Amino acid sequence: MSKRIILTGFEPFGGSDVNPSIVACKAFNKKIIDGYKIKAIEIPLRYNEIKNIIERILTEEKPEIVICTGQSPRSVISLERIAINIASLEKSAYSCGTKPIDEILEDNGKEGYFSTLPIRKIKECLEENKIPCEISNSAGTFGCNQIFYHLMQFINNNEINIPAGFIHVPSLPEQVIGKNSPSMTLELIIHALEIAITTTIKHLQEENRE
Repeated sequence: MSKRIILTGFEPFGGSDVNPSIVACKAFNKKIIDGYKIKAIEIPLRYNEIKNIIERILTEEKPEIVICTGQSPRSVISLERIAINIASLEKSAYSCGTKPIDEILEDNGKEGYFSTLPIRKIKECLEENKIPCEISNSAGTFGCNQIFYHLMQFINNNEINIPAGFIHVPSLPEQVIGKNSPSMTLELIIHALEIAITTTIKHLQEENRE
């Protein structure tokens, strides 16, 4: 029986009809890499639904690796280091219309949770493949940080020892026409995710041998 990797990306938002995060994730759906079967799941950008969805995914799928992804206005692949216990929007809003301001995600939750993905190794491999990237210390305070926080809190609370975390990907070129904003081709985003997946699998296999 194949081991499982869960990839998540968000639905389109902000007036766009595409979100590169879920499009890139779906490129791997049902594929098997090094014995790990990948399942891509689209997440609705709805404030009151995200927690239950990610917790249900973890409970039902029992994956060995989880990589959540989302779109950012940045020019590089951003490997997020930490999720924080806050949701706050000034200009944007969730697809449901919710616009939290300085809201705590979990009253009894920790202030932050760190990624358990091998982000330094992933960064090194991305750079070896000439893909612009960074380790980011802020996943923002929108849906991306929210799913990252709920993911890591559930793993922490249930003492699940798996690599899990969040990666931001840039906008697609067609999304920024006339905006003078950075972008990255879908092909390069997919390549970056493949490197993140294979590097994480290798890291996990090495840990299991110790």
